Parts: sequence; C-alpha cells; structure tokens
Amino acid sequence: MVVNIIIGGAIFGYAGYALWKFISRSKQGKCAACDIKNSCSSNHCNSSK
Repeated sequence: MVVNIIIGGAIFGYAGYALWKFISRSKQGKCAACDIKNSCSSNHCNSSK
C-alpha cells in the first residue's frame, strides 16, 4: 500500500514538473525556448530584431 502511494506520488510529481517546465518554456516564446537556438541555421527568429 505504501509503495503504491510512493509510486503514484512520483508519477504525479513528475507530471507536474513536466507541465510546469512546458508552460514556463512556452511563455518564453518559440525561439527563446529552443534547445538549439545558439546553433540554429534558420534566420526566422533573428529576422524580427
């Protein structure tokens, strides 16, 4: 019973963390949140500057 609660808490905790990370990245905008923004070869993000 205790193991089930711990596993369930870990699953819901990770889901909450992943949701929080997704929301915080989406607030930054498309290019600011991109993992490869420093080595991106497309100029669609830099053209707005």
